[in-house]
Amino acid sequence: MGEGIGMSEQLSDRKARLALVVEDSQDQLMLLRRMLEREGFSVFGAVSAEAAIAAFDSISPSVAIVDLLLPGVSGAECAALVRKRFPDCAIVISSVLDAAGYPESDAALPKPVTGASLHEAIERVAA
Repeated sequence: MGEGIGMSEQLSDRKARLALVVEDSQDQLMLLRRMLEREGFSVFGAVSAEAAIAAFDSISPSVAIVDLLLPGVSGAECAALVRKRFPDCAIVISSVLDAAGYPESDAALPKPVTGASLHEAIERVAA
């Protein structure tokens, strides 16, 4: 019986470590997925803000990495919607644009993203 409780705790820990990645570049999405999995996260990838928003009822991310330059709904709008829906989710903005112009977020992740820069951003927001 004690093992059952431990197992459900492990499952809830795993669920709490879900990263939402909103990135329209398939290569960047795959790179971020690999890096985040190495950091211990499960990853839900969305190639547009609309795809991320459509998944809101089935996910509960603890961190969201949002590209600013997205087709359709902008990354800034997407980040605001993620913040509204998941108030405890850390928002990390990623872009090739100057980080000084990023919208309010918990961390910035300028491109090109490296494993070290991702690790530093995750440590800052998920500690």
